[in-house]
Amino acid sequence: MKIYKIGIIGCGGIAQKMAATLEKMKGVERYAVASRNQEKAEAFANKWGFTKAYGSYEELASDPEVDLIYIATPHAMHYDNAHMCIEKGKPVLCEKAFTANARQAEDLLAFAKEKGVFITEAIWTRYMPLSLKIQELLKEGVIGTPYTLSANLSYPISNKERIIRPELAGGALLDIGVYTLNFAAMAFGSDIAETHSVCQKTQTGVDAQESITLFYKDGRMATLQSSIYAKSDRMGVISGDKGHLIVENINCPESVRVVDENYKTIAVYHAPEQISGYEYQVYASIEAIEKGWLESPYMPHAETLRIMKQMDNLRKEWGVIYPCD
Repeated sequence: MKIYKIGIIGCGGIAQKMAATLEKMKGVERYAVASRNQEKAEAFANKWGFTKAYGSYEELASDPEVDLIYIATPHAMHYDNAHMCIEKGKPVLCEKAFTANARQAEDLLAFAKEKGVFITEAIWTRYMPLSLKIQELLKEGVIGTPYTLSANLSYPISNKERIIRPELAGGALLDIGVYTLNFAAMAFGSDIAETHSVCQKTQTGVDAQESITLFYKDGRMATLQSSIYAKSDRMGVISGDKGHLIVENINCPESVRVVDENYKTIAVYHAPEQISGYEYQVYASIEAIEKGWLESPYMPHAETLRIMKQMDNLRKEWGVIYPCD
């Protein structure tokens, strides 16, 4: 069995979480990490047991031993980082939001296809067993015909530079609102007729808090909220004419409760024992690479691009503009 050598670009908090996950995974090796600062890369490598530490992203991408690169830099850097990795022929698992805007996403996906290189978006929720279970329950009709959905995800993260700076493609939407959009998409699909939204902005001009309502062509409705100031319950509720599903933590589903039309809990499903939840997207990437796929069925390129366009349209409506737009 091949051991996949993983490289990480970026040394921030999310890279640390991935490193801690890789440490406990089977079939992978913590091989290389890159930062624009050699000392920072070496400190990360020493802490997490990586073999190589590079002081530039290009050096890591040029290493012939690297089998898969996880990009964990700020949103505004994803396009350049991923493009460079693809140019070097390296498969990529790129953190959400995939890029800063849809134009970048479209170009990147086309380039990967042209080069015949695998790339997928690391929107971890899409790869999780319990997320797939929610879709299965809806198809089985356990709550009858679904009509409404509500989801929220908020964390007090307004003190982070990457969140408040437009040049880093900051704001609530690309960092946490993207999860509410994905939750709605997994449950209700993409056939949206109308979108209504309101947004409160920071002094720097990025979105701080928003409420988004999606009306679907078949009559369904989704109401989504996110904020960089509050710490919300992260709940998702999908309601049908014969009951509802209550999802604990839409970001990383911990449990799904099935409630019938008499408000009685008839089933509860829990997430399987896992390392962090990050492992699923890594295993899905490895599966795709081994099968010669250029994208993962868990997060198809068309879906990544659609949600990037959705976020572009919302930002345009709110007047949230990035320098790279």
